[in-house]
Amino acid sequence: MNVSIETERLNIRPLRIEDADLIIQLLNTKGWLQFIGDRNVKDAQSANEYIQRILSNNKFFYNVFEIKETNAPIGIVTFLYRENYDSPDIGFAMLSQYEKRGYAFEATKNYLVKLFEKNICKIIAITKPENKSSSRLLIKLGLHFEKTFLENNEELEMYSTTNNKH
Repeated sequence: MNVSIETERLNIRPLRIEDADLIIQLLNTKGWLQFIGDRNVKDAQSANEYIQRILSNNKFFYNVFEIKETNAPIGIVTFLYRENYDSPDIGFAMLSQYEKRGYAFEATKNYLVKLFEKNICKIIAITKPENKSSSRLLIKLGLHFEKTFLENNEELEMYSTTNNKH
């Protein structure tokens, strides 16, 4: 679900083609490469193609969060309906120079509230066991560890949360 949300410090809005610079930076951070994988997005053309694939997929929603004071885009919150999971998957990524300031928590928490207002029953999150900062943030957001599983010979952890209205 694409949303526009204003929080105390952030604006959250749908991804646009004009976000190519953010996507290039974000997809080449150490954290993205280590925990998500190389998407071979190295220049404006590949970033535009990547964004276009997301925008044309009606099951993938990328929302950019930017600092309200400067309009500087610093990260994304994603919401994906993947074929191999029963529930939609929430994710987040942020430029490393903005880490440890609560921005990812603020963006993702407010996004989760919006999702539950839309009557989403259950939301999952997938991360690698070694991505401790992601696991800690998921728990802080109210998600609970569900299981460890193998996918494509890779060990992953699943966390989940359910809508109290259901």
